[in-house]
Amino acid sequence: MPLPQDGHVHSQWSWDALAGSMEGTCERAVEIGLSSLAFTEHADFTPWTLREDTEIPDAWRVLVTDGVLTPPELDLDGYLECLQRCRDRFPDLRILSGVELSEPHRHGHRFDRVLRAGRFDRVLGSVHSITAGAGFDEVSGLYRDRSAATVVRDYLAEAVRLVEGYDDFEVLAHIDYPIRYWPAGAEPYDPAAFEEEYRAVLRVLAGSGRALEVNTQVPLHPQIVRWWHREGGQTVAFASDAHEPALLARGLAEASAMVEACGFRPGAHRDDFWRRA
Repeated sequence: MPLPQDGHVHSQWSWDALAGSMEGTCERAVEIGLSSLAFTEHADFTPWTLREDTEIPDAWRVLVTDGVLTPPELDLDGYLECLQRCRDRFPDLRILSGVELSEPHRHGHRFDRVLRAGRFDRVLGSVHSITAGAGFDEVSGLYRDRSAATVVRDYLAEAVRLVEGYDDFEVLAHIDYPIRYWPAGAEPYDPAAFEEEYRAVLRVLAGSGRALEVNTQVPLHPQIVRWWHREGGQTVAFASDAHEPALLARGLAEASAMVEACGFRPGAHRDDFWRRA
């Protein structure tokens, strides 16, 4: 089976993709036979409070003032110009424009302006940070003060607020984002321990008519896709979440086989979401 579209890819236009390259990623797509991808660059407006012992790349230090990291705004003009150059250079590769909105339910009016200016083909909604004290902490840092189970439940509650609080995105990204940082000393992760919370997110997402992303940075557990089907979810999108060319389409072959086993099938065209059978 051909690889499905990689609908969540980052290049140098995402502030956290230090090894990103749009042209290099397109070259990699041609090399591996991927026919379609979406460059969904980060648009982040939530400042993160850093702990004193937080380690960050040197390139990010210019973004920190008084212990708070403020992500830079997406350079839309530069991004769109680069996207067009890649479309011209790789005419047989379907390259979608896109954006990943971090916590848009907190910054709706600012994201409205981004969407009007970009006119994107693909819009993702995601959660990367949660309230911590008087500010916000990136999810990976929450494990220092909260149990692993509490972090997951707090994250999924925020995901519900995202889906209910902002309409203008079509795919919910990485529903299992906290699992990327699961502490080594915690009990092994079992999605069944969070069934109620996962299904609450999936229920409101299905009711909104939007798609669930199957993100392969940490392979999404098949049980979550089965719950998505049972809650009435209609569509699935695939995502490597690659931040460098070499990681493009990682795990998509395995993910597509898993999703098919859970009751979803490819759409009629290469850009289509997969749909329930």
